[in-house]
Amino acid sequence: MVKHISIYLPAAVLMILFVFSSAFPGSISLTKHNLSVTGPGANKAATEDEICIFCHVPHGATKDIPFLWNHSAQATTYTPYASSTLHATPGQPTGASRQCLSCHDGTIALGGLVSRPDEVVFVGGIRLMPPGESNLGTDLSDDHPVSFVYDTSLAVSNTELELPSTLPEQIKLEDDRILQCTACHNPHDDAFNNFLVMSNQYSGLCTACHSRTGWVLSSHSASNAQWNGQGTDPWAGADYATVAENGCNNCHTSHSAGGKQRLLHYAFEEDNCLGCHNSNVASKNIEMQVTKQYKHPVQNYSNKHDAAESFDSYTVPSHVECVDCHNPHQANNSQSPGPPLVSGANQGVSGIDSNGQKIANAQNLYSICSKCHGQNNVITSYPVTREIGQLDTQLEFAPGNPSYHPVQTVGNNPDVPSLLSGFSSNTIISCTDCHNNDEAAGPKGPHGSSYKFLLEKNYNTNDYTTESPYEYDLCYKCHSRASLLSDQSGFPHKEHLDDRTPCSACHDPHGISSLQGNSTNNSHLINFDITIVQPSNRGDRYFEDLGRFTGQCFLSCHGRNHQRWGYDEFNDWKGKKN
Repeated sequence: MVKHISIYLPAAVLMILFVFSSAFPGSISLTKHNLSVTGPGANKAATEDEICIFCHVPHGATKDIPFLWNHSAQATTYTPYASSTLHATPGQPTGASRQCLSCHDGTIALGGLVSRPDEVVFVGGIRLMPPGESNLGTDLSDDHPVSFVYDTSLAVSNTELELPSTLPEQIKLEDDRILQCTACHNPHDDAFNNFLVMSNQYSGLCTACHSRTGWVLSSHSASNAQWNGQGTDPWAGADYATVAENGCNNCHTSHSAGGKQRLLHYAFEEDNCLGCHNSNVASKNIEMQVTKQYKHPVQNYSNKHDAAESFDSYTVPSHVECVDCHNPHQANNSQSPGPPLVSGANQGVSGIDSNGQKIANAQNLYSICSKCHGQNNVITSYPVTREIGQLDTQLEFAPGNPSYHPVQTVGNNPDVPSLLSGFSSNTIISCTDCHNNDEAAGPKGPHGSSYKFLLEKNYNTNDYTTESPYEYDLCYKCHSRASLLSDQSGFPHKEHLDDRTPCSACHDPHGISSLQGNSTNNSHLINFDITIVQPSNRGDRYFEDLGRFTGQCFLSCHGRNHQRWGYDEFNDWKGKKN
């Protein structure tokens, strides 16, 4: 480096520049920061052969900028990075960051040097940094924040930051622990590409500061999946070939991010996920699932989700995006220990507990679903018009209810003779046992389905439906068709099904809230579809539970009145029917 400096420089100045260059080992002459006529890059001087002069000058340097700066000070006002989850307070760029921006904001001529009376002429007439990834502009809201204090207090307030005392020696903070561009970039050495101070393979540089909970066990930090060469390359220009090697850079970029908050590659959040999860990299094609007729419509929303949003405030705008159900920093391939516990795919996702309070790390899958299907419900119309209407599924599944499907805990009915082998009154099921992909070999989860209500199997709620294994395939996943058609429970299910009455005419598959129903009238998931079932012409109530396999119905179905049913009455009725 010294060989490019005039031999007339005083010894003291030579010593200063020697110390500075020693702090940044490597040969700048072989990098794009060599803007002299000998430089290897496209942006270089037409005749000037000195290298260091484009940044440094021994006398008359710009005040308030360190390292004998040879560019004019900017009069620019920048827009700093900001996000709802940022604990630091970035201000206007200072110190070394102002040095970098002398060229990289595109407002000052590359050849505009304090030490030269005339602007140095560049090849092709270039004056300012040309448009492209190196020109950051004056809007830094899409760039990693700089010029903020990175001290112990910050690391303590943000538990996913490493303590500054533990940073590797390559990462240097300015005086007063200010993080500048030079924490990540060494302007004199391009050994690791992009002038990084150390390799970022496997996110080594990112994770030196950012200690994301669960990251080391996540699929994104461990997967050796590569782009299969089909479709658009999601990693165009990436330095590495696999998901694990790219690490954070699979989704994030430090500069000129499309999605400013969280520095995502693309402004449309789902593009950051579906660019890989369309079988181009990940083995399962999630992108195809969310194009089905019934789906979680993640493609319908943009910039609605906020990592700091709190569903227990009930002011969150309606939306559904991939990260509402998946935490890309923690998601992994581990199986659920069993319902209601989450699997690795939903690890580290926020939720709403059974008391309606936000929890940062939901342990139960229903807590994640309750964010949008609880009190803060995104559904505004009833799928079936029932005697007791309720859209809050958290209330429908509550353990204190007169009846419910056992999603939060075991059911309260110890006697369910129709259950298939493998199920019992102590079985707990998951939301995804019903709401799931309809393709057995496809990706699991409620991304999309060909069946109404985003169900895994067909469930017909239309009146006058002719019974078949297909029409009530979802019910027959757990309940024996043979048992129901033989009236094993003592209730004439067969007669109702033969009469083309759907299961949903009588049963509400989620449950009936204790705030609205009671065990006398709403046991056994009884909550009638009032478009099919009406009070009898006597005006009596619909249903009364009188004990095991015994009850009363006073109803009008398909224009006919029903009265009391039970062992004796049912057998007598059945004999007359035959």
